Amino acid sequence: MSTALPDLTAEIRERVDTLGFEVVDVRHSGSRRARLQVRIDRPDSTPGHGVTVADCETVSRVLERWLDETGLIGQDYVLEVSSPGIERPVRWPEHWERFTGRDVVVRLPGRGRVRATIVAVDRMAGTVTLRLTGEASTVTVPLAEVRDARLAVDWG
Repeated sequence: MSTALPDLTAEIRERVDTLGFEVVDVRHSGSRRARLQVRIDRPDSTPGHGVTVADCETVSRVLERWLDETGLIGQDYVLEVSSPGIERPVRWPEHWERFTGRDVVVRLPGRGRVRATIVAVDRMAGTVTLRLTGEASTVTVPLAEVRDARLAVDWG
């Protein structure tokens, strides 16, 4: 049995939320053998104080049990549960709100990959307002049009 990714993601988010974690990202790939990657974090995490290996194991056990019982992605699958990493994906409205004021690297329609500061999020309109690095003005973009966004990291 197979299910659409949005439905699968919603089901996963519900289960992970009850454990006190948040889902940062879900990726589903593979045709013969499904591969499900789930990135989790703590809602109140700070650099160096996020999820642990034990947290990932706990979430993995719960999701494995549920996936085995429901067969949503078949019986032959690989499940990977991990932390979001330093270049954390910014995907859902609550992520954009949480990181308002922070820099992101984001892929925007017509502009490609750019660095910007999150200025504001309007959940009702489904938009995010960004100040692109090097520009004084802001741009407002529908969240549905953002193809990829990650927290920016200064490596120097």
